[in-house]
Amino acid sequence: MTSLMIEQFTCRQDNFGVILRDPLTSETASIDAPDGSRIAARLDQDGWKLTHLFITHHHPDHVEGIPALAQSYSPKVIGPEAEASKISGLTQTVSDGDTFEFAGRTVKVISTPGHTSGHICFYIPDEGLLFAGDTMFALGCGRLFEGSPEDMYGSLSRLGELPDETRVYCGHEYTQSNARFAMSVDPDNVTLAKRMEDINDLRSKRLPTLPTTIGFEKRTNPFMRTGDPAIRKQLGMEKASDVEVFTELRRRKDSF
Repeated sequence: MTSLMIEQFTCRQDNFGVILRDPLTSETASIDAPDGSRIAARLDQDGWKLTHLFITHHHPDHVEGIPALAQSYSPKVIGPEAEASKISGLTQTVSDGDTFEFAGRTVKVISTPGHTSGHICFYIPDEGLLFAGDTMFALGCGRLFEGSPEDMYGSLSRLGELPDETRVYCGHEYTQSNARFAMSVDPDNVTLAKRMEDINDLRSKRLPTLPTTIGFEKRTNPFMRTGDPAIRKQLGMEKASDVEVFTELRRRKDSF
């Protein structure tokens, strides 16, 4: 089986557009729809026809392009059942544990509440790909607009159970600011310090910092390392629960 082609590009101010294409079947999917015209221009540049839209959650910067793309291409629009009332244009709804086929590959749906109550991620095991929306970012996680700290901690824990080599595509280019915060709570992490240098170099050249991997995040993302003794000592929370540590990290990041 030929690997999927993946194109990642910026949309809006700091959103990512991501297009998947199977060169054998010509099936083509967009992960979310932050900007219909930008996505259409990228498709037309390559002469591709959109067959699928995978929607992670209902926020406007992830769904505003649905009407234009639906009118131009009539794709299958697959999104969270729990947010169906908030997303116009869905043709198929899915929930945690559901699977569907894309280009001969199984796509698994993982419920990841926290950023929104019905947020989902899309995982393609055969390709080692995770599309995390606004649940996990490189070196960070989404703000808790609708869910609780317990929700997001549980969601990140589930994603952390995926194979370390899983490549992760996220909804935004937030890595540089996330790295600065990570260094503030994990200053002695040598791997993180090196990653900070690499991130600064990439951004100085206006290059993307994604994709990342599950394994890389488990070594450097403070929100996935709540049990780490060095982070707990830095926070003065050596005896706290993992959720309490996560809650404090999120509180600090919100005002960082």
